[in-house]
Amino acid sequence: MNKLLDFGRKALFYVRVLSGYEERKICNYRLQLEKRLQQAQERKAALRKIPEQAILSEVRRMVEEMQTLNWKLEETEAAIEEYFKPVDKEAEIIMKMQLEGEEKTMKEMMKVMQTQALLERAEAEKSANSHNVDTNQHSQEMDSSSSTKQHAQMG
Repeated sequence: MNKLLDFGRKALFYVRVLSGYEERKICNYRLQLEKRLQQAQERKAALRKIPEQAILSEVRRMVEEMQTLNWKLEETEAAIEEYFKPVDKEAEIIMKMQLEGEEKTMKEMMKVMQTQALLERAEAEKSANSHNVDTNQHSQEMDSSSSTKQHAQMG
């Protein structure tokens, strides 16, 4: 009886193979395995992407915080500049006044120095002229005394 059952199983198997049923069953099984394998790989990739996504979202959050901070900083700088504008204008006016005062003082000093230089030059010319006059008188006296000595010796 076992032989008869084995024979029947084998005959049924041959019929299924010849009809293509077994082949379709094997193809379906293989497709199911491929789908399971692909789903497992997708789950694995998704699990790998979770840390990346968490890191990327953290980086985005930090960038947004930094942009907000930069914006607040720019607003604060603008407010500070606006607050100190009157003080800057006053300081600029004071500096201009000081520079004008220094320029005025320098011009006065230059005039005084020029006047002093002119006075010194005039005094130097006077002393040079008086020295020349003295030397001329002295040389004339010397000439006249030497000429009288010569007249005395000749005559």
